[in-house]
Amino acid sequence: MAKESKRQLQVAQIIKRNFGIVLQQEGSYIYGSQILVTVTSVKLTPDFSQAKIYLSVYNTENKQAVILQMEEEYHRLKQGLATRIRKHVRRMPEFQVYLDETLDEMYRLNVLFNKLDKDKQMG
Repeated sequence: MAKESKRQLQVAQIIKRNFGIVLQQEGSYIYGSQILVTVTSVKLTPDFSQAKIYLSVYNTENKQAVILQMEEEYHRLKQGLATRIRKHVRRMPEFQVYLDETLDEMYRLNVLFNKLDKDKQMG
């Protein structure tokens, strides 16, 4: 995988920041006010036509359902994002949202290591 250009990183950061704001404004209408969704990272293709937006979802067991609800409201989210970033990009990229389970995995590993340490099985 090629290293991202400086401009790719800049635009990805702009998308990350502004998509987070869009989620704050529109999220309660899409997936409810009790669920918290944060943008963990954004990856852009070199031609800036596609973006992968990785999200962490909290306060729900069914995280994939939140992603599916967001996909159903794609045009609403895209319009909100386009309004915010139109001065920074020539063309609004298409995007897909993905569940980022890194923090969940870290939590599960931490619980496992604590249990092993408590049971004196850490070697």
